[in-house]
Amino acid sequence: MENVLRFEHPEYLYGLIAIPLLIIIYLLIRLRQKKQFERFANLGMREYLVPTYSSRRANFKFVVFLLMVSCLFLALANLQSGSKMEEVKREGIDLYIAVDVSNSMNAEDIAPSRLERSKQSINKLIADLRGDRIGVIVFADKAFVQLPITTDYSAAKMFLSTVNTSLVASQGTAIAEAINLAIKSFSDDERSKAIVIISDGEDHENDAAMKAAEEAAQLGIRVYTIGMGLADGAPIPEYNQYGHQTGYRKDSQGNTIITKLDEQMLQKIATAGKGLYVRASNSNVGLEKIYSDINQMDKSEIETMVFTDYEDQFQWFVAAAIVLLLIEIFISSGKKDWERKFNIFEKKDENIQ
Repeated sequence: MENVLRFEHPEYLYGLIAIPLLIIIYLLIRLRQKKQFERFANLGMREYLVPTYSSRRANFKFVVFLLMVSCLFLALANLQSGSKMEEVKREGIDLYIAVDVSNSMNAEDIAPSRLERSKQSINKLIADLRGDRIGVIVFADKAFVQLPITTDYSAAKMFLSTVNTSLVASQGTAIAEAINLAIKSFSDDERSKAIVIISDGEDHENDAAMKAAEEAAQLGIRVYTIGMGLADGAPIPEYNQYGHQTGYRKDSQGNTIITKLDEQMLQKIATAGKGLYVRASNSNVGLEKIYSDINQMDKSEIETMVFTDYEDQFQWFVAAAIVLLLIEIFISSGKKDWERKFNIFEKKDENIQ
């Protein structure tokens, strides 16, 4: 097993550029001190005029200081060593989650809102994935891929955090287009595939959505639906450019629009896609139930990957920096009587700088 070394945060190594700058500054200060002393006396008289002064001590302290600063930057960069490597075979399915981002998903009958609650549930699902590949599609009047299918769960969470109702300018609920886009975006292999539609279901092209779900099922791709919204519905909040709510969306007559869940349509889509329909509530969105059913599908091997577990080594540099700090404090700029006994920092020619 080969030992692998890397820095977790290599950007902190740029701090080491300060070392040569500090050396230049130190040399300039020493030169200035020398010239100032020579104004009053010959440099060879320094040992007699300033008996506690030691140029070696000052140089040694400065070297200790530079080493301490270097250790601190190395600790921040966090050297890591790979101490464990193993091959892991992963099996799973490919899953596209299509999220409705029409304005009606801002309704707050599902707290904190239909869309935010959906994102929270997807985040929780991503945290539980083991080997499955996941992608994200957003749709309103149009659909587009927010995240291509991937096993990079960190990237999935990052892209999911950017999902909001301003991603698609024109309004609508193009469920059929979202399903067709997911079908085209899957890779051509034998892995089991599924699509989960998260929406309030206010689609004016019901037949097109059911036809798209049927075509997906014929290709072996199951289509699941989650209904976001309660039976009584809720108004649609409107926000200004600063994110502050300014009121509720109104129709042309000035009446507040109430958006309601079209549960029947979502049930038909799930039936056509040979999947399940789950109605969300404030306590449970239902994505876990759907994923449990998806997990019953046949899984195939995705890839063989080599994983390296890295162990942090920054603590050694922190310890070295602490020891160097203690040494730097312990050694003052003046000579100590006990040092004279051992001739520490003594030199024969005090004129050597």
